[in-house]
Amino acid sequence: MDQKKRIFSGIQPSGDLTLGSYMGAIKNWVELSGGYECFYCIVDLHAITARQVPAELRKRTLSQIAQYIACGLDPDNNTLFIQSHVPAHAELAWVLECYTMFGELSRMTQFKDKSSKNADNINAGLFTYPALMAADILLYQTDLVPIGDDQKQHVELTRDIAQRFNAVYGDVFKVPEHFIPKIGARIMSLQVPENKMSKSDAAAGGCVYLMDSPDVIMKAFKRAVTDSDTVVRYDPESKKGISNLMTIYSAATGKSFAEIENAFAGKGYGDFKTAVGESVVELLRPIRERAETLLKNKDYLTEVYKKGADRAARTAAGTLRKVYKKLGFVERQ
Repeated sequence: MDQKKRIFSGIQPSGDLTLGSYMGAIKNWVELSGGYECFYCIVDLHAITARQVPAELRKRTLSQIAQYIACGLDPDNNTLFIQSHVPAHAELAWVLECYTMFGELSRMTQFKDKSSKNADNINAGLFTYPALMAADILLYQTDLVPIGDDQKQHVELTRDIAQRFNAVYGDVFKVPEHFIPKIGARIMSLQVPENKMSKSDAAAGGCVYLMDSPDVIMKAFKRAVTDSDTVVRYDPESKKGISNLMTIYSAATGKSFAEIENAFAGKGYGDFKTAVGESVVELLRPIRERAETLLKNKDYLTEVYKKGADRAARTAAGTLRKVYKKLGFVERQ
């Protein structure tokens, strides 16, 4: 029997999971989990490139585990774990930093973006974290990395690092491929549809969280930015707001853009925004309710992330041991 190909992906607990997190990542993880060996991580080491309130970081990390499961990621069929519980991530990251060029890191668009937003905290971790991301992926001999298109540059760098290391030491790392889903890959802000929906968007009403109440969700969609036209038509260049709402509605209902355009022909934006909001309310209702139930059972969540970390650590240890041997380190006893 052919061995399943392996997937790795993760989300930072730097803020609560959003509708964009679900439609752009977790929903696709669930669909992929049946046909692949999957490692899905909460990348808390990445989160500290920005200052975090410790109690809030712990709370969000546990909540994120519960939401992963509530979204449909069965911990019996997927390895769900917390990044900091597998020390091999940090160990391999240092090795890979020594095989990552300064110029490569300086060209990362996310470094430039985050530096401009955190001018008072441009730390070394913010600069070198793509090497940690490469370690996350390469530790598990990953075949496929499901990502949003804004992360494509990081996977390409990971491939370059793997190929560079392999050129010196032989066939050590599997060179991964990225996977960008066609629908829902990039959910935009409800208030600034030129920008990706972000965890930090809540104050402006541009973001919907998985744990939001129906009233909060409906209010956000009714206030969503559209345009001066009245036609529900997919045109991501001239109708960014409506096109974003159509992408969300399509992902929530499974309807094509053509079906959506026909269904709302001759109707106003008010009717359409209400329909989108209602579809998201019903999409997220079972997720929120399941997550709330899981969060009341801390013992179960602890069991899930402990088993996940143990399973991940066993796989990661094999890769790290091979890397250390190739480098000439004395074997750990």
